[in-house]
Amino acid sequence: MSMQKSQLANVLLAPIITEKSSFAAENDKRFVFRVQNSATKLQVKRAVELMFDVEVDSVQVLNVKGKVKRFGRTLGKRSDWKKAYVKLKSGHDIDFAAA
Repeated sequence: MSMQKSQLANVLLAPIITEKSSFAAENDKRFVFRVQNSATKLQVKRAVELMFDVEVDSVQVLNVKGKVKRFGRTLGKRSDWKKAYVKLKSGHDIDFAAA
């Protein structure tokens, strides 16, 4: 069981704090996280419940495609990454300032 907990701790990479995500957190109790590319909805749900001691209502996961950028004369591509929108059940909240 401890191996699973350590694997779940590595699923969440970072919270995404933007104007759009903070508006969603205030109004809908929906928080945005950057997650591993191989993470599933169930893994994200369990990781959030384990790390923040809250109950998750739903999870939406999306793949963000990396942009093609120019580096001098050559074209390069930023890495693709995965983002998860986590909606909490009523009565639960995550405070990133205290966490």
